[in-house]
Amino acid sequence: MKVHVLIRQMERTSWAIRALVEGVSDEQVRWKPTPDSWSILEVINHLYDEEREDFRTRLDYLLHRPGEVAPPIDPQGWVTSRGYNERDPSESLANFLFEREKSIAWLKSLESPDFDLFIDSPFRRMSAGDMFSAWVSHDLLHLRQLVELKYAYGKELTAPYVPDYAGEW
Repeated sequence: MKVHVLIRQMERTSWAIRALVEGVSDEQVRWKPTPDSWSILEVINHLYDEEREDFRTRLDYLLHRPGEVAPPIDPQGWVTSRGYNERDPSESLANFLFEREKSIAWLKSLESPDFDLFIDSPFRRMSAGDMFSAWVSHDLLHLRQLVELKYAYGKELTAPYVPDYAGEW
């Protein structure tokens, strides 16, 4: 595994997330294409909580606390129970970026981590390498989600006109 390359990718994806979210209107940041989908603000707060309570925590447990069980998480439930869509957008983005900086510093401080250490999770046997790989991929999944939200919002703003000439979505 090329850890330094993946850490660099995590730095860059946080820049991309910032670029997609900064300066978005209050209306757009809270807008949802459907009642069951997430808003941009909910995605950002999800990333914030995942950064500090899921990926970094679980990777730390895998690497440094073998046999101990990490605290439970509820990413889907937190969206409503923690009121993600009612939070301040600028503060939410700043919180995520701050936690990402902490994660990057922590990852860079690891000396020869054993990515083959594993736990038996409810999903499957998962190694520390699997967890790190999932963390890096999680960013990309939510980058795609943010782009899709911006596209859908743009389509709604231009209705009844359609952007089909731009290409197939």
